[in-house]
Amino acid sequence: MTKYKMKKLGILISAILVITFVFTSLTRDEKLFQIDKNLDIYYSLVRELNLFYVDEINPEKLIRTSMDDMLESLDPYTTYIPESEMEDFRFMTTGEYAGIGALISKHDSTVIIAEPYEGFPAQKAGLKAGDILLEVDGKNTKKMSTEDVSNMLKGPANEKVKVEIQRPGEKRSMEFDITREKIQIDPVPYYGMLDQTTGYIRLSNFTADCGKRVKEIFLELKEKQGAKSLVLDLRSNPGGLLNEAVNVVNLFVPKGEEVVSTRGKVKQWDKVYTATEEPVDTVMPIAVLVNRGSASASEIVAGALQDLDRAVIVGSRTFGKGLVQTTRELSYKSSLKVTTAKYYIPSGRCIQALDYSHRNEDGSVGTVPDSLISEFTTKKGRKVYDGGGIIPDIKIDLDRISSLSINLINDFMYFDFATLYANTNKSIPAPEAFEVTPEMYNEFKNFLKERNFTYKSDTENELDKLIETAKEEKYYDIAQSEFDNLRARVKHELDKDLEQFKDEAKDILTDEIVSRYYYQKGAIKATIRSDRGIEKAKEVLSKPSAFSAVFKPGTIVSMNGKPM
Repeated sequence: MTKYKMKKLGILISAILVITFVFTSLTRDEKLFQIDKNLDIYYSLVRELNLFYVDEINPEKLIRTSMDDMLESLDPYTTYIPESEMEDFRFMTTGEYAGIGALISKHDSTVIIAEPYEGFPAQKAGLKAGDILLEVDGKNTKKMSTEDVSNMLKGPANEKVKVEIQRPGEKRSMEFDITREKIQIDPVPYYGMLDQTTGYIRLSNFTADCGKRVKEIFLELKEKQGAKSLVLDLRSNPGGLLNEAVNVVNLFVPKGEEVVSTRGKVKQWDKVYTATEEPVDTVMPIAVLVNRGSASASEIVAGALQDLDRAVIVGSRTFGKGLVQTTRELSYKSSLKVTTAKYYIPSGRCIQALDYSHRNEDGSVGTVPDSLISEFTTKKGRKVYDGGGIIPDIKIDLDRISSLSINLINDFMYFDFATLYANTNKSIPAPEAFEVTPEMYNEFKNFLKERNFTYKSDTENELDKLIETAKEEKYYDIAQSEFDNLRARVKHELDKDLEQFKDEAKDILTDEIVSRYYYQKGAIKATIRSDRGIEKAKEVLSKPSAFSAVFKPGTIVSMNGKPM
């Protein structure tokens, strides 16, 4: 190439760079102009509404609604957190707050104690699940939301709060003076030995320092109780802090191993997280239990251990949240929790299930289509896939329960029966020995009849919708007899359903009743006996050949968990 041509090429490249810079600057300036312009319009709009709207408006509520709707159009995880909600947000990340230590819930028109936490002020003072909160510090709760009541129960540690309750079955109300304490919820509600060689840890949240807690428990199970294998239960764990997920994985993989990486629009969010500490065990067989409720940090742990061929994943497909949030401070002590990146587990896959960046015309969000799902490989060459959650190595449907139980839960039938039972029976056997007897189950059936409990199955509800559509489209009259026959065939009978789903109902009753006497730990201990997920995990861990077969490239695991 001649000097003339090189000079000409240089001038052309310089021109392109200048044009690109100018275009980029114009685009950036145009964006800023659009923001300023629309904020000015928005301010004018709110001002005019406040001055001229026919009825009085609540400007704060109106603006908050518009902010929430705006952020919801992006994704459900990008949210505005006002100063009044910062305490709840800190509790989600730290598991710590100051209050009486109880979960409350709305039951019909009342606010009730749903669960007093063992060892904390509410339980020590004598509050029980099912107690109706009538007043808090002299204020009637009848027209209050659970959020309002919760805010009154919380407050500075070592200060008293007066609570008046009505206990079902008692004629008189009862008053309690409860001293608030600093409440730290243990992220591990239960751990122990499933048999002589299998340890078990249930991790419910990835709050601050949960990695240290899991480490302490694991070493105790291994060194003091003789665990030779481990079941790590992440079912219904919604996630939490990303760095704590890395810390948990670090316990079981070599130092320096990549656990997860994040990539976003802004380069500062591009980061690779590796195991920075020496592990505690890299060889013990591990089974990780997951279900549809396992999300975010839970999926990082399950996905990383799967990609690194360190653990067998057992259960049903996880939620599919592959988005990372960062908290940004705003004015007036408020904050913005904003999605800043996507995370990628060691194989390179992102497991985000819903594509919020490409919404349908009606605003709904679709899953990643099969045509865009990509194949990846684990450390040992097994095939894994992106596009929506972690697919277990051994698949068991652990999520589905009958329409009967869903309605019994939603109508508080299990809860109310357990409340009645606990208020009329001073004690029950130990969690490991307790069982719902045939006599007790008959009491439950009679209880439902006394409460006039009725429900419709999902099939019946869908048939109702179909009939409504048929009527709107003028097809119902010509097919009425067929619809009537179909309705008769799918109509459920309560007594028949209570018998058909008896085992399921007994399991839920066991959980509710045992928790009244032995709290969360006791309830978990009682239900472990009939837990299909735990049984499958124990089975694969007890057979070295079955465990190792999962990690062989090309192995396909069937729905019943047997390598093919």
